[in-house]
Amino acid sequence: MEYLSTDKILVIDLNAAQVEEEELDESLVQEKIGGIGITKYLYDKYKEDDPIVIGTGLLTGTTYPASASAQITAKSPVTGKVCHCPVIYKLGVEIKYSGFDYIVVKGRSESPVYLWIHDGVADISDAADVWGKDVWESTDALRKFVGDDLLQTMMIGPAGEKGSDYAQVCYNHWTSPDRFGFGKLFGSKNLKGFAFRGMGLIEIAEPEDYVEHSLEILKAVKENSFLEKKGIAHILTALGEEGVEEWIESVTHRHSADYFTPYATNTALFLDEDPGLLEESKKDEPGVLVSDIYALLGFKKMGFSAVDAGRALKACAKYGIDPFAVADLCGKITLEEIKNSFDTISGAVAIPGRGLFTPWCPTGPIFNDFGLSGEDEIMAWWERRQAVSMIFGIQPIFSLMCPELTEESMLELASQGTGLELTRETLDAVIDKIFG
Repeated sequence: MEYLSTDKILVIDLNAAQVEEEELDESLVQEKIGGIGITKYLYDKYKEDDPIVIGTGLLTGTTYPASASAQITAKSPVTGKVCHCPVIYKLGVEIKYSGFDYIVVKGRSESPVYLWIHDGVADISDAADVWGKDVWESTDALRKFVGDDLLQTMMIGPAGEKGSDYAQVCYNHWTSPDRFGFGKLFGSKNLKGFAFRGMGLIEIAEPEDYVEHSLEILKAVKENSFLEKKGIAHILTALGEEGVEEWIESVTHRHSADYFTPYATNTALFLDEDPGLLEESKKDEPGVLVSDIYALLGFKKMGFSAVDAGRALKACAKYGIDPFAVADLCGKITLEEIKNSFDTISGAVAIPGRGLFTPWCPTGPIFNDFGLSGEDEIMAWWERRQAVSMIFGIQPIFSLMCPELTEESMLELASQGTGLELTRETLDAVIDKIFG
């Protein structure tokens, strides 16, 4: 597969401590397109080995608006279903640039390991020095060891090592969309996580037309009035939640967007520093980056101040535990009691629809109504929108905001980029297979 691709599938056997590479066959892209179309195929191929499959979308890391995401596909140890979790922030792009489109991890290591993937090279590395550490300590230790503060990590903390149903795979220092207990799956394999770094390039079959068309779409996207807004508080307001903007304003430091995404879906809160600070803080980490709107809202509804809500999110990120589950299942208790409850919380977190996609992502349109009406129509639209986003690598929350990001434009850009003829019939068949 020459274009929009690294042309590589990485297969890691933890039982045998072996690493192999396979070529990404063009016919597979022609049939499955990319993203979860191919990660689901690879999961089924290695199903007997209970694999974890990581993949990038076909457009990930390109000039198509919001082409920011990768995905984890695996069988949830909590729901028993094969589920798909977006990989957000800058991590999704880094995975592709590190040299592999898809990564299959099968089996279980006899001792704790992490996977160091960089510039087309993959190493199974001893994790003895980071096993037992929290997510922040692990990420900092690996960045120091490699000598690169831009190293991107996908790590579990104590929750995953202890086998908690609410254990989350975290991205860098921060919580993730994982509502499926994938952190528990990592821990069961003695897999602390991944470290990614790469300087790869992506070839495009028709580069001038691809970039020109991408910029035309971006120009249309930017005509949306909602782009005057920023951050998670405005998203919650658009979803009908009142008082969030005023509640969080005093600790809001800045807002940040995922790669090439026109709306900043993440908000940084300063808890131990002046939120208005412009220069770099001298404190190691004065706050927390929030992407989980429902976890933040859950702590607000418990009666927490914005500062204590941020501290709760920060504690969850370090421990590697789903903050929404903590907020939803712990009841009205203090911040200190929440921290002490991580190993004892119980109950089920609802997964909407077919249970394939994470409710970290709002289950309906944001800012624009997309002409939808009725719960059934909205849920069907949401599930398809999530599937399409994770086939092409589109930031999943932004896809719920922007009607200009159409299936037709994604298919057209994918065809221009690969030189293949990718049709709606192909896309429908891929989605049917994912839903089947």
